[in-house]
Amino acid sequence: MMNDVLTGRPVKRSLTLAGHRTSVSLEDIFWNAFRQIAARRGQPINDLAREIDAQRGDIGLASAIRVFVLKDVQDRVPE
Repeated sequence: MMNDVLTGRPVKRSLTLAGHRTSVSLEDIFWNAFRQIAARRGQPINDLAREIDAQRGDIGLASAIRVFVLKDVQDRVPE
C-alpha cells in the first residue's frame, strides 16, 4: 500500500471556480482526502476549492489543496 502511495502520479481533475472550469493535477490520495473533507463539512467540492483558491496567494491551486489536506490531517491527529 505504501508503495502505491509513493508511486502515484498526479491525475488532472476538473473543478468549477466562480463559474469557470479549471483543472488541477492531484494524486489520488490527495483528491480522495479532499473529497472526504468536503463531505465531512457538508459542502460541494467546488465550494471548498473556491475557499482555498481565495486564500492561496501566489502558490498553485494544486499545491494549496495538498497543503490544506495535510493541515486538516495534522489538526485531527493528537500530538
